[in-house]
Amino acid sequence: MSIKILLVEDQKLMRIGIRSLFDEYPDMEVVAEAENGRDAVEKSRLLKPDIVLMDIGLPDINGIEATKRLLEQNSFDTKVIMLTSHISDGEVTESLRAGANAYVLKDINTEFLMMIIKTVRQGAMWIDPKVTPFIKDKNSGIPARQLSRAGFRQTHANLTQREYEVLKLVVDGQTNNEIAKTLTISEHTAKAHVCNIIQKLVVDDRTQAAVKALKEGLV
Repeated sequence: MSIKILLVEDQKLMRIGIRSLFDEYPDMEVVAEAENGRDAVEKSRLLKPDIVLMDIGLPDINGIEATKRLLEQNSFDTKVIMLTSHISDGEVTESLRAGANAYVLKDINTEFLMMIIKTVRQGAMWIDPKVTPFIKDKNSGIPARQLSRAGFRQTHANLTQREYEVLKLVVDGQTNNEIAKTLTISEHTAKAHVCNIIQKLVVDDRTQAAVKALKEGLV
């Protein structure tokens, strides 16, 4: 069964260009297009797409507000990927707060975009490396599901106390070398902890681990 996609973009030429990318991917189908936020919310309600590719700079209501509204009415399992040229810290954090599963810049490689769509459909999160500095402030307030720290720990009880400490430093943007210095451990040990965290949180890299921790309310 193909992945059903709703494409939300206010510029007609951009919509045509993005839609044409899927011509060579028979396992994905753009089932509808929307050129403003209200239309995106309504078409999402009617069509129940698997993935919404959402621009931010939309007329009427912007893509962040549209994301919030369509996910509030989401009784199915739609995932939202912000596909945008915007790169401000407010837009990144607000998109994640609204419930977006990925934040992708429009200069992305086509094959990489298709991979992101597939993994997000399966429940993964992805943040473009160019915008990760904007999610590293632990006071950014990203948590979307508002799980308590206790709730997160219960959900991920297989993380050790040391791994929680390392995870918080990962969220703060520290490298393995910096984590090692902060915790007075070897860099090899720090790297091992990070690898264990990535595996236990079922994510692909340290950026996704940080995003998951922020969204689920650990920090």
